[in-house]
Amino acid sequence: MSLFTYILLGFLIVCAVSVTFSKKLLNSILIFMSYSLVMSIVWMVLESPDLAITEAAVGAGVTSVLFFVTLKKIQAMVGEGDQDEEKK
Repeated sequence: MSLFTYILLGFLIVCAVSVTFSKKLLNSILIFMSYSLVMSIVWMVLESPDLAITEAAVGAGVTSVLFFVTLKKIQAMVGEGDQDEEKK
């Protein structure tokens, strides 16, 4: 394996560990998105372009958008809860 592949695999490990220690949800989503992008590059290095395109589209694209929408809805619910507490 080449040095480039080892660097990518090391970056995958760093992303996996750092997402577990991240305290902010937005940072976790961004790290997960970068993990998916690096994984798609790894699939390209392994000469599997169909998996690389799928990983980039689903892992970094659709799943990240769903996480962002969910995070926005969670923040909206927390914001509404704070307003209800202020009225009391």
